Amino acid sequence: MVEVGAGDGGNFAHYPPEVSHVLAVEPEPFLRTQALRQASTAPVPVEVVEGTADGLPAGDASADVVVVSLVLCSVPDQRVALAEARRVLRPGGELRFYEHVAAEPGRLATFQQIADATLWPLFTGGCHTHRDTAAAISAAGFAIEELDRFTFPPDRVTPAGPHILGRARLTA
Repeated sequence: MVEVGAGDGGNFAHYPPEVSHVLAVEPEPFLRTQALRQASTAPVPVEVVEGTADGLPAGDASADVVVVSLVLCSVPDQRVALAEARRVLRPGGELRFYEHVAAEPGRLATFQQIADATLWPLFTGGCHTHRDTAAAISAAGFAIEELDRFTFPPDRVTPAGPHILGRARLTA
């Protein structure tokens, strides 16, 4: 399994025992250090390495699963990152995703577009709130098999509120 943009390693504690190994890729040195600490107490073996979504340090067809969690908002090019996920997945492999995404057309979507074009990315590590990530996943050659849409946090309006959670499989 490859986790792209592992951040501080917050996901590690949630991997089930069936996971035999996680290659956790994180470009940011401070977060990578935090992820190394989390890896030491994870219930599954986790290897934390330096790398980026657009150049994953994993071999072709070397992973059964690629996980992206709140990372596709900040990659420079979703197409490139998703092509890398495709490259490292074995045939029939699965992409699991949890991302915040563009709001439905309306005031929040307009606000997201303005935020993305101004200061939001500068203060949030390159995050763009108005990306249609589900469409990007499909366009990259994945068949979305499960997709839940929800707002998080549910009790507050924020540009990064609309979320998707799901899984997609490589198409032939």
